[in-house]
Amino acid sequence: MFKKTVLLAFVVLAGFGVFADSTGKDIFFTDKYKEWKNGPPADPNFFLLAVWGQQPVEAVKYKAAGINTYVSLWQGPKAGQIEQLKAAGMYLVCDQNGVGLAKKDDKTIIAWMHGDEPDNAQAIPVKKGEKKQYGPFIKPAVIVNGYKNVKAKDTSRPVLLNLGCGVADDEWKGRGAGAKLSDYKDYSLGADVVSFDVYPVVSKKGNGEDNLWWQAKGLDRLKEMAGESKIRWNCIECTHINNAEKKPTSMQVKAEIWISILHGSKGIIYFCHQFAPKFDEKALLNDSGMLSSVTAINSQITSLAPVINSPDLEGVKVTSTKQEIPVEAVYKKYKGVEYIFSVPMRNGETSAKFEVSGLTGERTVEVIGESRKLKSTAQGSFEDSFKPWQVHLYKIGKVD
Repeated sequence: MFKKTVLLAFVVLAGFGVFADSTGKDIFFTDKYKEWKNGPPADPNFFLLAVWGQQPVEAVKYKAAGINTYVSLWQGPKAGQIEQLKAAGMYLVCDQNGVGLAKKDDKTIIAWMHGDEPDNAQAIPVKKGEKKQYGPFIKPAVIVNGYKNVKAKDTSRPVLLNLGCGVADDEWKGRGAGAKLSDYKDYSLGADVVSFDVYPVVSKKGNGEDNLWWQAKGLDRLKEMAGESKIRWNCIECTHINNAEKKPTSMQVKAEIWISILHGSKGIIYFCHQFAPKFDEKALLNDSGMLSSVTAINSQITSLAPVINSPDLEGVKVTSTKQEIPVEAVYKKYKGVEYIFSVPMRNGETSAKFEVSGLTGERTVEVIGESRKLKSTAQGSFEDSFKPWQVHLYKIGKVD
């Protein structure tokens, strides 16, 4: 069956802690949040699922779609917005303005943030009707000083810095003269949580749907630049944004999210705006098909949050039938049950063989959310096929 194969050995991806501390208590990634009294919940059942720049009046609708956090409020927070989000059971990441500081004992606010995309060339104010103009990017030293100022007023929360698509897109011209890749290491000194946004499908570069792996590239780059101590989140496309002809499919959105999770993202931020073919601030809410898909994705992630937050394990390797379409996987264990999360890293169909070290005896392998099951061999291997960008999540049963 496997005429042409590539062997991919998967090691531990970004994670914190070990299986248990000295008291025997299980350790999860979310234990990292205990560093901040008013930070994100230090609960293994929590995985940050956020929307960017949305109006608090829509919080109940986003909550119903499985969103638990708002990131950024336009010219806010303003009076009454924090209370509105709290009433909807929503967390908030926002600027540290006067309204926010007045509520610094309110656990609704789980992080402070810098202005968005300081690594991009910055817009210069112009008169109405004049052509847009751009100046230099904001230097990392300015961000670091801003971080110190935020911390001087409140140390009980982490600080988020969201960077632009230059983190992953090496051909991006929007960073301006004098920008260099090494700037990202310096930027990371001005944050506790580093994030970035790249929207490959709707980018203007030809077959953008071939570049979903940019999410992995950006997260790996931030890990290299910022170090493992920095928490990493990232932004995901789900609308046309600026591209009137294209928007990602539900399968592509799910693939971008799980590629991100496999590469260490601990928070997904949906960009819900649309600027073409017409402006729609809440385009996700107005797209019933995508909203249904995002709701299902969020429900699945939330149900698997303790598994996602558990340490990554060594011991799984994947053989793809097509060398040009490698399949990546991460191996987890939670409450004695083993899981494998997998996704192809290039666009196209393939099949893959999964081999788990130490797994013996024939077992039933549930393909989570797909109403089907596979059988592993006595040597601990099983096989499956993948459509382009198709995510498969496996739960391995006990010996039959």
